[in-house]
Amino acid sequence: MVKNVTKDYFNKNVYDLNKVDENGELKFLGKKPVLVDFYATWCGPCRVLEPILDELYTEYDGEIDIYKVNTEDEMELAGAFGVMSLPTLLFIPMEGKPVMSPGAPPKQMLKELIDEKLFGKEIKKDEQLDTAVNTFNKLMEKIRKALG
Repeated sequence: MVKNVTKDYFNKNVYDLNKVDENGELKFLGKKPVLVDFYATWCGPCRVLEPILDELYTEYDGEIDIYKVNTEDEMELAGAFGVMSLPTLLFIPMEGKPVMSPGAPPKQMLKELIDEKLFGKEIKKDEQLDTAVNTFNKLMEKIRKALG
C-alpha cells in the first residue's frame, strides 16, 4: 500500500533535508527507487491518481517505494521541493538526480515514467501519439494567436 509520510519520515528514509554533502547535494537514503506524490485532499486530479498509485505499488511488487505527502500537513516538505501545483510527482532513482513532474498522468504513461525515470529504461516513443501531440500543439498555437 502507498504510504503517507511526514517530513520526519522523509528525512530518515528518503533525503535528510538538513544535511547536504560537500557538493551541496542531498544524500539519498532509500534502499530502492522512490516515487513521491505531493497531493491535497481537496484536489480532484490527486484523488484520481490515488487508486492508480495503489495499483502500481502492487504491480511493481516491492521494486519501488511509493510515498504520498499531504501538502497541507507538510508545507515545509512541499516547499523544499518547490511544489507549485497538485498533484506533483517526484521520481527519485537510486543513482542520479530526482525529477519532478506536475500533473496526474494516465496509468500507462505513469508506468513509462517510472520505468524511464526510476529504472533508466529507454521508452520507445509512440509515433502516432507524437503526431497527435504535435497537431494539438499547433492548434493551440493558432488559438493563442487568434485570441491574442
